[in-house]
Amino acid sequence: MTAVLAVFVVTAISVGIFAQKNARGSQDQSAALAAAYAGVEEYQSRLANDTTYFQYGNPVAAFSSGSSVSLPPVEATNPAFGTGAAGSWARVAGSGGAADFRYEVDNSEFMASGTLRLRSTGRAGGETRTIVADLRQRAFIDYLYFTNYEIMDPEVSGADEDECVKYHYAGRPSKGCGVIAFGGNDSLNGKVHSNDAMRICEATFKGMVTTAYKPTSGVNYLKKNSLDQTCNGQVFEKGAPTVTKDPIDIPETNAELKREVRTDLPGDVPRPGCLYTGPTRITLNSDGTMTVRSPWTKATRIAGSPVTNGSMPSECGTPGTGPGQLGSIDGAEVMVPENNVVYVQDIPGTTGDPNYAVPPVEACKGAESHKTGNGIGYPTTNEVAPKVDSYQCKSGDVFIQGRMNGRMTIAAENYIYITGDIRYVDNDDDVLGLIGNNAVFVWNPVTSRSATILRDYDRHIDAAMMSVGHTFQVQNYNKGSYRGTLKVNGSIIQNFRGTVATGTSTGYKKDYMYDDRYMYLAPPKFLNPVKTTYGVTKHAEVEPAFDVDGS
Repeated sequence: MTAVLAVFVVTAISVGIFAQKNARGSQDQSAALAAAYAGVEEYQSRLANDTTYFQYGNPVAAFSSGSSVSLPPVEATNPAFGTGAAGSWARVAGSGGAADFRYEVDNSEFMASGTLRLRSTGRAGGETRTIVADLRQRAFIDYLYFTNYEIMDPEVSGADEDECVKYHYAGRPSKGCGVIAFGGNDSLNGKVHSNDAMRICEATFKGMVTTAYKPTSGVNYLKKNSLDQTCNGQVFEKGAPTVTKDPIDIPETNAELKREVRTDLPGDVPRPGCLYTGPTRITLNSDGTMTVRSPWTKATRIAGSPVTNGSMPSECGTPGTGPGQLGSIDGAEVMVPENNVVYVQDIPGTTGDPNYAVPPVEACKGAESHKTGNGIGYPTTNEVAPKVDSYQCKSGDVFIQGRMNGRMTIAAENYIYITGDIRYVDNDDDVLGLIGNNAVFVWNPVTSRSATILRDYDRHIDAAMMSVGHTFQVQNYNKGSYRGTLKVNGSIIQNFRGTVATGTSTGYKKDYMYDDRYMYLAPPKFLNPVKTTYGVTKHAEVEPAFDVDGS
């Protein structure tokens, strides 16, 4: 009996010790994982304080292979960039020295998609754990629909800019400013944000809705139509609008994208895109090419600020009017600049600029029935230009349609006209961004009798579209006849609300669908908010990258 009791005692002690060790190991594992997440948060904080921090990392780290990272200057040493047994670790704040982390940066996809990858390893007690996280800038394309002001563009409405270009909560008049409401024909399937107070009636919102408007009481939107009349029937499938802390600021211009076609910035622009000058027609082809007609283009890449010289690489097309050249009637066929930018500028007015030109009057014509136009067929036959400054011969306007095969962003110094459907060849791989300094128009030409010239109905656009200074709208939305449905698969960002219809009499009914890939993928070098923060789009635990001793 004594022997049996002794066995029980020894067994109980052994089980207790083993359980204590297991509990300690489990506690260390949890602490190590928490330390790894702390590393991700600390790196996000550094990015928030310095938007250029993506360039830093340890170039000898295995995870950074293929990246262009370098260690920060000595005065800004980061212990989390340590690697190997002799390398440093960063201490988890508040852990009393019991937990550390280190991380490795992969920025190889940052210039193309805005995504950084971080491998963060946490250490606590005798355990290490590692997670890999994808981080992307909080972006305008996080939203299906983004507006700064909930009014029509004063250039369209004729409203007093001094009186009207302000937020509702900053004292804008309730009438006379061209306020637009979401109505019964509106269905938005994705996140929506406005820096202004939204007027919402019978519209359906299938995603989250946010706003910078916060009244002292009641809901965070206005239950009114465009005539300032009270209305009901609002549908919010993900809950009523919630309030963001501050407005999300839009850049003043898209001029920073013009840097992407310069050849004298190898550190910032290692692979320049293509520059075209004056009115430019781009037809996207399903084989991964695009046909470009741009008669006033002389140099397709530039150098200097101000510009002092230019070059004509074959991949952007050959300037001139000969067969297969940019100025010919049929244009030049070139490959879509993969993961890159096309910028279309106004004809420069400086004589030292290689693209300086004075287009002769006889070259600035529209189609056969027009004595004046932009030289590439607009206004089209029998079309009445909607505004005096439409289709100017020296303006950096883009006229685009076709089948997109590749990844590209097109920016215009003036207007973008979507002249037909834009469809992806591969909905999983192809990405297109369209950024106009001024309006992005869905082209809808009419005759002098306000009759629609187009013979097709419905319009389908696969793209992220942004109007920096003005609006996204249907051209001649209040003229002609009913055009069917405007189907957008992507994102719409605009300074002012654009009009696409007048009920069901003219223009298009909205059918907007968010491209879910924008949660982790962006069109190349697409513009981001003035104040940039980073969020984790994906994360997963992987095998520990380091042992406890750092090896």
